[in-house]
Amino acid sequence: MTNPVLEAIEAQAEELAANGPANEKLGKLTDRSAELLRANGVIKMLQPAKYGGAEAHPAEFAQAVMKLASLDGSTGWVAGIVGIHPWEMAMADAGTQEEIWGKDNDVWVASPYAPMGVLKPVDGGYIFNGRWQFSSGTDHCDWIFLGAMLGDADGKVAMPPQSYHVILPRSDYEIVEDSWDVVGLRGTGSKDIIVKDAFIPAARVIAYNKLIDGSQPREAGLTNPLYHLPFSTAFPLGITSAVIGIAEGALASHLAYQKTRVQITGTKVKDDPYVLFAISAAAEEIKASRTAIIENVSRFYDMAEKGTPVSLADRAASRRTQVAAAWRAVRAMDEIVARSGGNGMRMDNPIQRFWRDGHMGLVHAIHVPGSVFHATALTELDVTPPNGPMLAMI
Repeated sequence: MTNPVLEAIEAQAEELAANGPANEKLGKLTDRSAELLRANGVIKMLQPAKYGGAEAHPAEFAQAVMKLASLDGSTGWVAGIVGIHPWEMAMADAGTQEEIWGKDNDVWVASPYAPMGVLKPVDGGYIFNGRWQFSSGTDHCDWIFLGAMLGDADGKVAMPPQSYHVILPRSDYEIVEDSWDVVGLRGTGSKDIIVKDAFIPAARVIAYNKLIDGSQPREAGLTNPLYHLPFSTAFPLGITSAVIGIAEGALASHLAYQKTRVQITGTKVKDDPYVLFAISAAAEEIKASRTAIIENVSRFYDMAEKGTPVSLADRAASRRTQVAAAWRAVRAMDEIVARSGGNGMRMDNPIQRFWRDGHMGLVHAIHVPGSVFHATALTELDVTPPNGPMLAMI
């Protein structure tokens, strides 16, 4: 199976990798890095064909993101996050899709999905307020998905809690400059977002529970199995693929560096059986993470294609696989970085940047293992986990 986007990335590889330090210094992707992403088509892989998208197999998307992240972590991260948004936008109101992509189907959509805003119902829609952190790639996007809770007439969160995804144009929100100063993934430009009293038409709101239970794509009349993946499998895909790709980039940089390295003991790395063992063990762990995430999404794609119902236990196990894959890859990366010597940590050596980027990616909320592993174990014991944090994003 050919992957034209992956082939395009391969052709850009040298320049994408060379842009990594500039992305980091700027604190967001350079215009040239964003231009390369637009040219290779990764952001449109899951976009509807009606608007110039490829409607590609999600495993192909994961492979493209991993390759990008192996060249530069921030570039891969932005591709993985911004690239999943057209998948959800395919389920949105048809008029909203036309408004976004009708004149220019290269328009990018940012996020975050964390429900940090409040929707106050008014005639025809809502008044929206809130502040969000971590909007990756946001400077290069013209629209955004923002998570929200439904409010009452006074603008306070209504009970029981009801979560929504809200779609806004760039004119309706503020990007907070200098709000992204972190240890890794500095080139993602994952800045804060502020919304003040924006009017949101009812058509630009998606109920989160309809994404989780799969009714949103059915109501949208979508037939491609791509759009019937569980949200909790599709959304983390780009993020975890980026982390795995970052680990692959660290491994590649480590190997390139070790070929001629002589340790302080006078032993060449190629003659040190202990380092060689660690390299092989780490490489296999990283490969296992890649295999796991691709097999996981492919299995759910096949289920969607066959119309096989997806249970809560299925969704929980999918999240466990995804979380474990990220942790496995980063632990393996740590093993090789620890054997790179002091010169591997110099700022002109890409090993240290991949190392910082990988750990920053691992702390994303989608990679927190505790509640996911807890919920998965309960479902395997035929116990339904209680509503609340344990079922968040499952």
